[in-house]
Amino acid sequence: MCGICGIFHFDGAPVDRQLLGAMTSVIKHRGPDGDGCYVAPGIGLGHRRLSIIDIGGGAQPISNEDDTIHIVFNGEIYNYLELREELKQHGHIFKTQSDTEVIIHGYETWGMDCVKRFNGIFAFALWDEKSRRLFLARDHLGVKPLYYVTVKNKLLFASEIKSLLQDKDVKREVDINSLQELFTFRYVPSPRTLFKDILKLPPASSMDCSADGIRTSKFWGWKPLIDYSRKEEDLVEQYQALLEDAIRLQLRSDVPVGLFLSSGIDSAAILAIMTQRVNNPVYSFTIGFEGGEKTNETDDARQLANRFGTQHTEMIVTPDDYEKYYENYLWDIEEPVGNETAAAFYFVSKIASRKVKVALTGQGADEPWAGYHRHIGVKLSGLYSQLPKPVASLAHTLVHKLPRNERLKRGVTSLHEPDILTRFAKIYSFYSDEMKTLLFQDWVKQDISKNKHVAKEALRHLYNDVADLDPLSQMLYIDTRANLPDDLLMVNDKTSMANSIEARVPFLDYRLVELIETIPPNLKIKGFRGKHLHKKAVEKWLPREMIYKKKKGFANPIDQWLRSKMRSYIDDCLLSNNAAIHNYFNKEYVEQLVKLHDRGKEDYMRHIYLLISFELWHKKFIF
Repeated sequence: MCGICGIFHFDGAPVDRQLLGAMTSVIKHRGPDGDGCYVAPGIGLGHRRLSIIDIGGGAQPISNEDDTIHIVFNGEIYNYLELREELKQHGHIFKTQSDTEVIIHGYETWGMDCVKRFNGIFAFALWDEKSRRLFLARDHLGVKPLYYVTVKNKLLFASEIKSLLQDKDVKREVDINSLQELFTFRYVPSPRTLFKDILKLPPASSMDCSADGIRTSKFWGWKPLIDYSRKEEDLVEQYQALLEDAIRLQLRSDVPVGLFLSSGIDSAAILAIMTQRVNNPVYSFTIGFEGGEKTNETDDARQLANRFGTQHTEMIVTPDDYEKYYENYLWDIEEPVGNETAAAFYFVSKIASRKVKVALTGQGADEPWAGYHRHIGVKLSGLYSQLPKPVASLAHTLVHKLPRNERLKRGVTSLHEPDILTRFAKIYSFYSDEMKTLLFQDWVKQDISKNKHVAKEALRHLYNDVADLDPLSQMLYIDTRANLPDDLLMVNDKTSMANSIEARVPFLDYRLVELIETIPPNLKIKGFRGKHLHKKAVEKWLPREMIYKKKKGFANPIDQWLRSKMRSYIDDCLLSNNAAIHNYFNKEYVEQLVKLHDRGKEDYMRHIYLLISFELWHKKFIF
């Protein structure tokens, strides 16, 4: 796990070594164990190293036998031992024990199709000196980030946006179309970012760069077909075997591997399997929140830790902890997201960093398995559509007259929508179309309409992949490829790497995802309970009373804090005359949102949180 960056000149011009050094240094937190660079006519590669595999010999950049291919790599190739043996049969000689070298020799053997052979989390840049081509790639589900920008006949790329901003030619401007997407989905879908002209390579994609330009393509063309022929017990056994194998692979490390432990069944199942495969007690880490006793997971997680004999560490996060970190949080994640729990991942990574460099996490099980309320809502939409129109309209009107209940109102609004993509956008969006009309300044609305940009179209390509499937399978497919990489996984990567921690996600082994996405929707949601088959599968490792108890979720008392000890954020970020948000948003309407929320008439906590995040981001990056 590392940080990478680089410069490619399309015309072969010399690389600015000082710029490359600055791009590498600014991401030192991603790799405090060492750095390296490779510079040749037209190309410069930079690397920061977090030593996990082949600690003594895995320094990067790494080259092939005749020094004609060079690579910088962020991530892990979990099946590198198997690929290593296969590549030896092709005559390749390995000079290190690292997984990085497998990518080089894989490229020599299979060309750009080598990425199809990798099971892992990765973002890498490979320079082929003979063909003068730069080859970039990002893993199947987008666990590892990779950003790029083209400016003045050169391509800059990096694990983090702040590396690209070291070049003074790169603009620090807000992309207005991306702003509309942010206030629709709560994140900016790939390939855009909130920075104008700075893009992210989408998940499961590769990029071929040469003097002829840039060509981007998808290497994982998986499109699910639902298989109704298999028996439930056979699917459970297959899923169990694949999950065990994913964890077996992801435990590969030359340093201790820990676990981010919640009170839920996902991380508990990982813990149960880990304890069967490691000789020493597992290091586990949990956080809770001051004032969050109703939702804290610390007590339940501690019981799990005791049950499986882990070396357990926990932390209670206070409003002071949050406030001290929060401005740096926007520096770390580099784009605001409408996820009020996101900064919490920083604290669990922080306590983990004192004992391990690698931690497994249960993230990624909810999206393909239908673990959220919005997935139940898809089932409800079918029932709702059968109601007589007068009854449906009355329900819609009555719900919207209720005080607060933001999630319920959003859900009912989405049920009212027949178009799948529009419904998806309404499920996600705190800000309805009507609210955005009131929120955005006139010039912002004009700029958006001038470009005829409709936020939901950012996900059209994903919807087209599964247009022939049932609505639930469509939503799960889109969730797994949009919400996960562009929000949750991005935050997970940035906050863990801010603490020099590699976070691994066994539930997102692409083989598991492929299996899950062929399973019929009625085996994912039974009645109104999600993750049905997943829960049946983990009965192998966990007691039933643990599996079927009410889920707490990863929540924090941010609303309570914003009303008390963190109230200054609202005043400074949203209500002050010099706030940057007033350049984009209607000040009177923002004040109205705050006033209605303060009086308890509406639940606008998430709306306010997103505005605060945007303001702090703007101050950090746009100036």
